[in-house]
Amino acid sequence: MVLAESAARRLARLSAQEGRPVLLRVAVDGGGCSGFQYRFELIEAADADDIVIRRDDQAAVVDPVSLPFLRGSEIAFVDELVGAQFAVRNPNAASSCGCGVSFSI
Repeated sequence: MVLAESAARRLARLSAQEGRPVLLRVAVDGGGCSGFQYRFELIEAADADDIVIRRDDQAAVVDPVSLPFLRGSEIAFVDELVGAQFAVRNPNAASSCGCGVSFSI
């Protein structure tokens, strides 16, 4: 897994706004219209068993259960006409819904 430059820049901006470092937790939950869905959460500290992905002094964390679904993925921040959000570019996803939040394997 890699943290894209766009995601690292956004995390740096959020950390500056908060006045403290923030981490991005990326997880995979069951549900959504395609079977699985991504969950993003800003946190202060990683859990002991989290996998930490770093770039430019910024970090995202993934729990061990979600890791197999995210192997080889890129975590990015996209700012498009429909909105700005963190996104996962997942090579393991066989299909995804129109909003890009849920996927199937």
